[in-house]
Amino acid sequence: MPNETSLLTNINSATSTSIEPQVLTVEALNRLIRGQIESRFTQVWVKGELSNFKAHTSGHFYFSLKDSNSQVRAVMFRGYNAKLKFRPHDGLEVLVRGKVTVFEPRGEYQITCDTMEPVGAGALQKAFEQLKEKLKKEGLFETTKKRVLPPLPRHIAIVTSPTGAAIRDILNILERRARGIDVTIVPTIVQGEAAAPALREAFIKATQLPFVDVIIIGRGGGSIEDMWCFNDEALARLIAQSPIPVISAVGHEIDFTIADFVADVRAPTPSAAAELVIKSADEVLNKVLNLRRLLCISMDRSLKTLKQKLVTINHRLIDPQRRIQDLIQRNDDLRDRLLLASQNFLQRRSEKLSLLSQKLGTPKHILQKKRSLLESHQLRLKMLSDKLITQKKFRLERLMGIMDSMSPLKVVERGYSLITKDSQLIKSTTQVQKGDLIEILVSDGKIKAEVL
Repeated sequence: MPNETSLLTNINSATSTSIEPQVLTVEALNRLIRGQIESRFTQVWVKGELSNFKAHTSGHFYFSLKDSNSQVRAVMFRGYNAKLKFRPHDGLEVLVRGKVTVFEPRGEYQITCDTMEPVGAGALQKAFEQLKEKLKKEGLFETTKKRVLPPLPRHIAIVTSPTGAAIRDILNILERRARGIDVTIVPTIVQGEAAAPALREAFIKATQLPFVDVIIIGRGGGSIEDMWCFNDEALARLIAQSPIPVISAVGHEIDFTIADFVADVRAPTPSAAAELVIKSADEVLNKVLNLRRLLCISMDRSLKTLKQKLVTINHRLIDPQRRIQDLIQRNDDLRDRLLLASQNFLQRRSEKLSLLSQKLGTPKHILQKKRSLLESHQLRLKMLSDKLITQKKFRLERLMGIMDSMSPLKVVERGYSLITKDSQLIKSTTQVQKGDLIEILVSDGKIKAEVL
């Protein structure tokens, strides 16, 4: 098949010499036209009204641009339309930039758009981007500077129009979620040339209200011109410097203003701002009940551990009187063992001395002297033993006095009594039931009784 250039040359020459022209296929003709058109209209700006707008499931936009006399088809693929800050719709006048292309299967030409903006919004959008970049460089958008919203605010200030739909939505949600919250409406206009100064004044009043925990500033949806007052630089700086956390709730989810970027929290809608600022009463109640349940479980576990520890200590606890008796008995035993050991030692030394005297033939006076010396050592050892025993006895008596003062029986002697059931001390009414037999220990005896 001949190419488009040769076909175009043949057509021109056939026309000039009146020779029968070469016949083209439809595909060849469309390709020829496409090459001619697309090479000439690589970039065009077209202004027109949107009609037959369709957002395809594939993500592409298909529509027509029309004026009072003509219309042209257009397409905007999803890689480009995802960057739009607004939602196109029929009847909206827009300015698009793109190239003219030919869709060969239908032989139709169209504009393939890469940018789109509403007519009249171009200058505003440029101003918006410039201010946004300026404040961003100054650090007003830094997340580290954002304040955290209080979990349970007691007083909320709302800067908005008192007659708009936004305030009704906010109040309805706050009424439903938490009725005990104090709400102060700081009225202002939110549209027009005087809106920016009025918003600044109202916002300053909101920050000066006593005991305000959160400020909501915003309005309902609208065009970029309607919401332009929220792009005011002075207002943005007031919001950034506010000592109180601020929620920006301007327009719909696709709408962005400078106030959204400098506020501590951006809410996609005024209704969403009300839901962000306060948790529902049911949610708070459920959280409290859950914490209460966890607290009860923890306390129950701790009480069981302490109870088990008390039982173990009770089993290990020895009666002070019994302890004293054991110490007395051990003291007597040690004393007897000490005396016996001393006597055995002296006896062995005496026998050894006598044996040595017999072997050496020691004179009687020397033996008598050594025997006296041995008896003296024996006496001194006995005195030392008696002194040690006396000291131990005094220490034991002192310890016995301390332990006796701590004995429960001393408490009984002062007029109190001890109640037992099956040899177990009764400390609480939960340990006895009606009909149980108990013993009441008083200073001079025991009293048996029945629980009524």
